[in-house]
Amino acid sequence: MNKHNLPFVSIIIPCRNEEKFIGRCLDSIIAQDYPKDKLEILVIDGMSEDGTREIIKNFQISNSNFQIKLIDNPKKFTNFAFNIGIKTARGEIIMLMGAHARYERDYISKCVRYLRECNADNVGGIVIALPCKNTIGAKAIALSLSCRFGVGDAYYQTGYSGKPRWVDTVFGGCYKREVFDRAGLFNENLIRSQDMEFNLRLKKSGGKILLVPDIVSYYYPKSNLKDFFIHNFEDGIWAIYPLKFVKVRFKLRHYIPFIFVLSLLGMGVFGIFFPFFFW
Repeated sequence: MNKHNLPFVSIIIPCRNEEKFIGRCLDSIIAQDYPKDKLEILVIDGMSEDGTREIIKNFQISNSNFQIKLIDNPKKFTNFAFNIGIKTARGEIIMLMGAHARYERDYISKCVRYLRECNADNVGGIVIALPCKNTIGAKAIALSLSCRFGVGDAYYQTGYSGKPRWVDTVFGGCYKREVFDRAGLFNENLIRSQDMEFNLRLKKSGGKILLVPDIVSYYYPKSNLKDFFIHNFEDGIWAIYPLKFVKVRFKLRHYIPFIFVLSLLGMGVFGIFFPFFFW
């Protein structure tokens, strides 16, 4: 790909109180092999109360050859951050990246290449969960986010290594700017799962989402079981709520958690009335 013909890319990073992770995220973006003069980094901060903003300002000072902007998000939530970023962005291509993640050096260049060569509307890669602490709990949580029992048939999380394939959604996403003119912005009624709802809406409008397994990022999930349980419980609720806005048929993966929990409750009740079956 001719570097002189590469499109300008706007990177949007929503964050709030991410002092432990924002540094390594920005380091991995600054190390990208994509031309620096073709990039802008928009960090949309939800009024952080820790050292996040100071870390970002230090990056601005020490990387003056990079266009790094710190933008306030008074409403704090990710859906508002996405929309603030999209409205501010100057790029032909818009990438959504997470503060809790870091990215391989060729992440941006591969996303852009596949977006153009495959005529996709959104491109993403696989995400590998890594423990953010050297504890058994943190390692178990990371492992659970890499297996089918933990994440269902989300190819981008289960280490899919085949050919690029068309999917329902991807982690983050590299979008053509025109997509937002056609499908609209992110739903500001959704505190979570706004990316899932947007991608459903994008597909209903005729858009195509491509998963490319040699595009790789690394994600650092919650490190203790209590926080992980609360986070996933809330995610489970918000994963269903977007279907209020975009009508789609349920797939088998939507029913499996319900069937699993129902079977556990059923066995408990069965054991109370028929205890001899468990001897």
